Amino acid sequence: MQFVYNKQGIGDVLIITLNQKESEVTHETIGDVVKLLDEDGQIVGYNIFNVSNYLSLTGNGPLEATEELVNDVKSVFEKNDVQDELNIDLTPKFVVGYVKEMAPHEDATKLNVCQVDVGDEELQIVCGAPNVEAGQKVVVAKVGAMMPTGMLIKDSSLRGVASSGMICSAKELNLPNASEKKGILVLSDDYEVGAPLIYMLK
Repeated sequence: MQFVYNKQGIGDVLIITLNQKESEVTHETIGDVVKLLDEDGQIVGYNIFNVSNYLSLTGNGPLEATEELVNDVKSVFEKNDVQDELNIDLTPKFVVGYVKEMAPHEDATKLNVCQVDVGDEELQIVCGAPNVEAGQKVVVAKVGAMMPTGMLIKDSSLRGVASSGMICSAKELNLPNASEKKGILVLSDDYEVGAPLIYMLK
């Protein structure tokens, strides 16, 4: 899930992406709200036009998904007679992780299976970065995270091994001056395991 507002670049519209789909998307317009649906009729997002008539938004790009913002959007829905419920998981999706263990993937020489502590749980993440090692603090995109490219992180299986989340590189996070060299972003030891890192994506 992602909220994006860029008035200079795309106009006075709040873009809400719930699920990135490669399939054809149709739309339904209700007042200033445009509902986006995939080929199965599932809602993948909304565009709210003339949003400054309803909300005072600051920022130029991704916005932090706060309870206040979600409630403001629900108010816009009500004013436009949009009956949809907006149930959004607001727990942080980009967090500091600690690679507790790493073992080679049994069926892929370039993949490693990592056990990663993210504060409130331990995740198994399959990672193909050449520089990943046990003992590192890293940026983890948890299941449900929306990457800057629009890709939604989901539970997956890589060559038969379950993977929940992604250990990120600076390039995948779209950070300024990100190296073109392959490899994850390794954080310094002063980062707290489980701490949210939403500011990195701004």
